[in-house]
Amino acid sequence: QVQVVESGGGLVQPGGSLRLSCAASGSIFRTYFMGWYRQAPGKQRELVAAITAGGITNYADSVKGRFTISRDNAKNSVYLQMNSLKPEDTAVYYCNARVYSRDSWGQGTQVTVSS
Repeated sequence: QVQVVESGGGLVQPGGSLRLSCAASGSIFRTYFMGWYRQAPGKQRELVAAITAGGITNYADSVKGRFTISRDNAKNSVYLQMNSLKPEDTAVYYCNARVYSRDSWGQGTQVTVSS
């Protein structure tokens, strides 16, 4: 089982920025498909951004141009840089690691965008 731990959430004003970090265990992290998801109150969990082992990225339409996902295989880590944050970005953000078709999830980190 891959262990996944997120960090970096918090309270930020509209228009501000946050950087989320996710650390995953395992000696073959470089092969993991990594994703960031979010879940707002009363809504289903949705994919925000994903990055393949080869570095190909994919984003939800709602965050394109504002969020950037990246990975550092030497640190077993993936990051989500969030700029121009909006109140509708408020949610619990979860990191997902997928390897051999098995998903591992972190505990989530709260992001609140409010003035």
